[in-house]
Amino acid sequence: MTRSAPPLPARPTAARPASGPGLVAGLVLLALLMAASLAVGSRPTAPGDVARALTAFDPANDVHLIVRELRLPRSLLAVLAGAGLGLAGAVMQAVTRNPLAEPGLLGVNAGAAMAVVLGASAFGLTAITQYVWFGFAGAGLAGAAVFLLGRAHDSGTDPVRLVLAGAGLSIVLGAAVSLVILNAALDVLDVFRSWGAGALDGRGMAVAGVMGLALITGGGLALALAPALNALALGRDSGRALGLRPGRIWALACLSVMVLAGAATATAGPIALVGLVAPHLARAVAGPDNRMILPLSAVYAAALLLGADILGRIVVAPDEMAAGVVATVIGGPFFIHVVRRVRLARL
Repeated sequence: MTRSAPPLPARPTAARPASGPGLVAGLVLLALLMAASLAVGSRPTAPGDVARALTAFDPANDVHLIVRELRLPRSLLAVLAGAGLGLAGAVMQAVTRNPLAEPGLLGVNAGAAMAVVLGASAFGLTAITQYVWFGFAGAGLAGAAVFLLGRAHDSGTDPVRLVLAGAGLSIVLGAAVSLVILNAALDVLDVFRSWGAGALDGRGMAVAGVMGLALITGGGLALALAPALNALALGRDSGRALGLRPGRIWALACLSVMVLAGAATATAGPIALVGLVAPHLARAVAGPDNRMILPLSAVYAAALLLGADILGRIVVAPDEMAAGVVATVIGGPFFIHVVRRVRLARL
């Protein structure tokens, strides 16, 4: 057992100098992708026209309207939702010590999908500014249910039970969503088809504002928990010896995931694997320190989702492919790589 132990003290020291350049590189890439997102589409726009649309907006100019009213909210939502998914995935992987953990594993995506379908079918809510609140509530309730189901009677919240409860709830809610859709009107099917695929077009600045508020709230909580997550990585008993309350830390971490992933799912749709890939990339750059992993995960996930949205406009032009579909295609091979190469930590 001793021969296979990794040299843990050397990793933070070696990885820390690379985290700064890694963050700068991620921000530069995100800025370039943001500029490309404002220019790329069914009607390509020159960089000069994009700049004028942002600095000297003319409502009578159709190019300015496309940039300001369509592409800018879409790009902002991709950045904000991607950052939320990246932070949520990093927190989940830190809490469960499971490298395969991602927001959908807690049943957040399934809960939001169930709420959106019910809002559209029962109340006729077909505008995203209406059903986004149903999606957010459904994600929160599903996360709370998983947290309650994942409690262990004598040792607080058990990460293994948490993951299993999330998987079970996702299966049940997924079946319920299919049942409702099969018996719903065509307009409900149209709403779910666009939202369920993770298409970011037509959302508007109001929806991006909702995601931004959730990112500030849930992201702030996640970053505040980073030192405690570092301590809990040493084990439950070591965390208690350092004066931490593991149950409280897990509860706050789950609340952060519910807010971040719930808002991202409600506003952008059930986008998979972004919250899985970004934390692994961040960990490769920053080492095991969650104080560096969390912000890097937010930046890398934002760039990943925005890049997926741009690719979706190019690969089938002049038509479009939903960003959620492209993100799944990109993240799928990475998921297979993680499954084959990473051994799950024993809790």
